[in-house]
Amino acid sequence: MPGNRKRCGQNRLTACSLAGNVPVIFGFLATLILLLLPQNGAAQKLDIFPLSEVRAGQRGIGKTVFSGGRIEEFQVEILGILRDSGPKQSIILARLSGGPLGETGVMQGMSGSPVYINGRLVGAVALAFPFSKEPIAGIRPIEEIFTAPLSARADARIFSAGSSRLVDIATPVAFHGFSTSALERFEPELKKLGLDPRQGVSSGASLPPRMGDPSQLHPGDMISVQLLSGDLSAGADGTVTAIEGKRVYAFGHQFLDSGETDLPFARAEVIALLPNLNTSFKISSPSEWMGAITQDRNTAIAGELGRRAATIPLNIRMQTSAGRVSTYHMQMASSAVLTPLLLQMAIFSTIDASERALGPASYDLRGTAAFQRGLPLLRFDNSYAGDLGVPALVSSAVASSVGYALSLNLPALRLQEVNLDIRASEKRRLLTITRVTPSKREVLPGDSVELYIVLSSTDGPEERKTVKYQVPVGAPAGPLQFSVTDATSANLAEYARFLGTPPRSPEQAIAFLNGLRDNGKAYMRILRADPSFTVGGETLPDPPPSLGLILARDPSSWNTLLGQGSKMEEIAIDLGDGVVSGSQSVQIQVKR
Repeated sequence: MPGNRKRCGQNRLTACSLAGNVPVIFGFLATLILLLLPQNGAAQKLDIFPLSEVRAGQRGIGKTVFSGGRIEEFQVEILGILRDSGPKQSIILARLSGGPLGETGVMQGMSGSPVYINGRLVGAVALAFPFSKEPIAGIRPIEEIFTAPLSARADARIFSAGSSRLVDIATPVAFHGFSTSALERFEPELKKLGLDPRQGVSSGASLPPRMGDPSQLHPGDMISVQLLSGDLSAGADGTVTAIEGKRVYAFGHQFLDSGETDLPFARAEVIALLPNLNTSFKISSPSEWMGAITQDRNTAIAGELGRRAATIPLNIRMQTSAGRVSTYHMQMASSAVLTPLLLQMAIFSTIDASERALGPASYDLRGTAAFQRGLPLLRFDNSYAGDLGVPALVSSAVASSVGYALSLNLPALRLQEVNLDIRASEKRRLLTITRVTPSKREVLPGDSVELYIVLSSTDGPEERKTVKYQVPVGAPAGPLQFSVTDATSANLAEYARFLGTPPRSPEQAIAFLNGLRDNGKAYMRILRADPSFTVGGETLPDPPPSLGLILARDPSSWNTLLGQGSKMEEIAIDLGDGVVSGSQSVQIQVKR
């Protein structure tokens, strides 16, 4: 024995030495094999069950989450194929069973649930019959999910069967931290986008900032596309259909039909199921970040695991009429369609949760929106007052300015951050323009005329202002109109003119928005009946006849079509901390 040990020690390649190192060698080989193989089954090519092989009577299984984060199977019976549902598109009709489906039917949140026949992926649950007594579903064939173009939209998305209709399963959107009034107010706008808003049920914990482990996401898992995260959050829920490497497919139908996107999504857990006579739905809560949705096709959404989406910081400081200060920090999805709506909802809900809905109220709004570095800030500096609907005025003022900038599709106008400071008061600081009277009804060129303006207030005495105006020496004979209006009325006229001639640069767009009038002033506009035109966003009153003939060929530049003549002058009338409302006009005659 000692001799044998000596021989083994002298020659490391002997059978004796190899036998002694078998565990080490096998461990090395196993490691090498694992490195050469795909890291998980998701990286392997998916085994597809093509539509051409689908037949009525075939049976399969589907996968989805009914409770917590555990993927469960349900049974699928193929009933037939609805062909030509769209351009070269078909829908597989199937009866689902198993688990809670007998009680709930096809649920919102099941969109994208993968269906398999003989272990091969055939498609995703995507459509259902509202009010159906049975869980009959439309399955989107997997070939269409993988090959549908980004820009194609399915025109035929509704299939009639008697009085019932097979439609895309609505995407449930859970809003956490939003007031009930906010959801009720914006529900119509959300439904127009194909979204079904729900009051969210929080799990009590916010999403950790770090990215979760993508290998833990599987077909059948719930995901939540996070439109807004932070102190207020909103997530659109659906199910993962397939994973190929880092590529993930979900929903089985469009989300917003917006093509290229960059929306963050998280893995979600189901808290409860809510049976409903119309459409049952899952109540879920996001648990960890998984990646970004990069494409919104008409047959599915697709994204990339492990990728961080570019979101927009939204910070709101709210000071109530009682002096309490609350701060809200959120991250908004970057979308020309969604961002203005999310911004409006967040502002409205912040105010609604802090102040009473009815009664006199005033709000001062200050803040900025930042776009690409180097561009000037879009500024908010205004006041609002009234007895009803004032929070809606504040929120829409911010959203409309941001929405207009994003709608221009100028690459530099990509929103980077929004910071707002809102201060509330129960004092109603509203002044209403009630009367405008001229000192004389007829004037000569060069004469001066005084305009007496009366503004009423329910909280105090009338305000009276006098404005002196000198008629230009060369003014032609005819009527002069003096229109005293609030900022909103004056701004609408500017908006109308600007819409006909879009800004040529981001700087021009921001300058226009920053130049909109302040609600704390009244504006006297002096108009005459001569034709005027808008060129490059600027008003050109009473041009020479030769130029007028050229401009008249472009109806979009005619201000007279908007009920406007040539604006000779505009005078701002400062009214301190009052908020002006209303409009009054008077006319005088210029004689020769």
